[in-house]
Amino acid sequence: MALSRRTLIQSSVVIGGAAALTDLSFSTAAWAVTGQLSPEHTTLATRLVRGAPGAGGYAPVIVQTGEPHTLRTELGGTANDARTTTRTPILAFAHMTDVHLVDAQSPMRLEYVDRFEDKYAPSDPVIGLLSSSYRAHEMLTLQVAEAMVRAINTVKDAAPVSGTPLAFAIQTGDNSDNCQLNEFRWNIDIMDGGKQIVPDSGTKTKYEGVSDNTAINYDTHYWHPDTPPSGKAPDIYKSVFGFPQVPGLLDAARKPFTSEGLKMPWYAAFGNHDGLVQGNFPHTLPLSLISTGALKVTTVTPGVSQADLLKSIMGADASALVNALNLDLPVRLVSPDLNRRQVTRGQVVDEHFKTTGTPKGHGFTAQNQKDNTAYYAFDKGDVRCIVMDTVNPNGYDTGSIDAKQMTWLTTLLAMSKNKYVMVFSHHTSDTMDNGLIATGLDLQDRVLGPEVVALLLANPNVVAWVNGHTHENQIWARTRPDGSGGFWEINTASHIDFPQQSRLIELVDNHDGTLSIFTTMVDHAGPAAYGGVLNNPVALAGLARELAMNDPQQRTSGQEGTPTDRNVELLTPKPALV
Repeated sequence: MALSRRTLIQSSVVIGGAAALTDLSFSTAAWAVTGQLSPEHTTLATRLVRGAPGAGGYAPVIVQTGEPHTLRTELGGTANDARTTTRTPILAFAHMTDVHLVDAQSPMRLEYVDRFEDKYAPSDPVIGLLSSSYRAHEMLTLQVAEAMVRAINTVKDAAPVSGTPLAFAIQTGDNSDNCQLNEFRWNIDIMDGGKQIVPDSGTKTKYEGVSDNTAINYDTHYWHPDTPPSGKAPDIYKSVFGFPQVPGLLDAARKPFTSEGLKMPWYAAFGNHDGLVQGNFPHTLPLSLISTGALKVTTVTPGVSQADLLKSIMGADASALVNALNLDLPVRLVSPDLNRRQVTRGQVVDEHFKTTGTPKGHGFTAQNQKDNTAYYAFDKGDVRCIVMDTVNPNGYDTGSIDAKQMTWLTTLLAMSKNKYVMVFSHHTSDTMDNGLIATGLDLQDRVLGPEVVALLLANPNVVAWVNGHTHENQIWARTRPDGSGGFWEINTASHIDFPQQSRLIELVDNHDGTLSIFTTMVDHAGPAAYGGVLNNPVALAGLARELAMNDPQQRTSGQEGTPTDRNVELLTPKPALV
């Protein structure tokens, strides 16, 4: 499993086993779907890609010709050419994931460890464990979320292949970056619409984070949009990696805007950054006090090495972040804010009932509130949507489900033989390898990805498993051992890292013994070039995309996936419904 931002500060203990990758034997030839009704506003029409790099390798975002659907048939079934005229829609919806709304001024941010994984690190080797804990565009995540809502609204009335309206949107977790109350409220209010969104915390009079130009706190390891303070050298993002100077950005990023809101029902799943501090640590009082307090670590004392940090925090227990402060790392004063407090799973569920959008609770139920759980199911026509909670409350970035949820899932599938089934979760099956059981937190046995895959394959009416977590566009064919079909596992990129996309998913009946699942990528509404406009949240989202694409640790990551992971038609034999 690749290590990335999400695996920040994890233990080196290997937990459980990952599901085996299915051998892919798909057709790589693009298949242009005939009869498309509305490719506009999707990547069928145009794509946003990396342009020619300039100084420091910094490149513009450029507009490229759209990408047709590619046919994949690993699950079997014959692709009858006549299906383009006989297919009828079953369900269409939007998949959004890994929004990662960041309170960039929070004392709980760990930007200072990122330097140990940069190419320009002076001594310590790059090993990946502390990588990407800082992003230059972190102050713009709310604007990206708003721009994504607006983009999905442009296609809500007609999915690009079937022409049917989108029935709903679903967020599959990590809507918050650090399980803070203010981050959850931002997400809910952006999705609901009609709210004044204030992308700020602490004092509302100035930005207090690692990117500001306060001379005493100035650190060249972070991008500073404004000119350097007198006597200070340009930061490494500018001098080495070609990042631009954008005077006034920090004030512009904190400017309130009114959210448009999704024009359709929306649902939510629970991710590790929604349930664990930094996506890894169980809640404790000391960590909550750091989050709401006035001391923020921003840099590293000379002489403190990567090994020192790893020794302090490698245990990945509740005291790890507090222990890091024992290294006498430099701190700065910031304005405290009680709205930065960490919230529990039950409190996250409760917040989704404080909404003006539909449905109330956004999938979470009164039973979830009573049982302190975050898994549920809902029906849309002939489709049963099952939403799992794959967060291990005992800690770590990777996932699993508890024994009680496995029993619930098994029973529910047995009761769903008359429906097509789509399963949703934050983690992929391959990242459900976390079997940790910790005394005093949750003593239930943990169920890992391979066992869940086996259960889903034992139910022929399961047609797809839709998830996030990896920040990458990926699609796998999960086949039965006897070769008699299976289901598609569909993994969508994040809002925070390039390519900052969502995915439209359409299930159609071809009336020839097969079903097709069409997936179509959607870029958020931010322009390819922001044009120097700082007074509009959508323009700022365009700048955020450009900065994300040029992230020094992400430039060659390939998280946009291959053509067979993006705009595709996924053929499957039609299961018999009982």
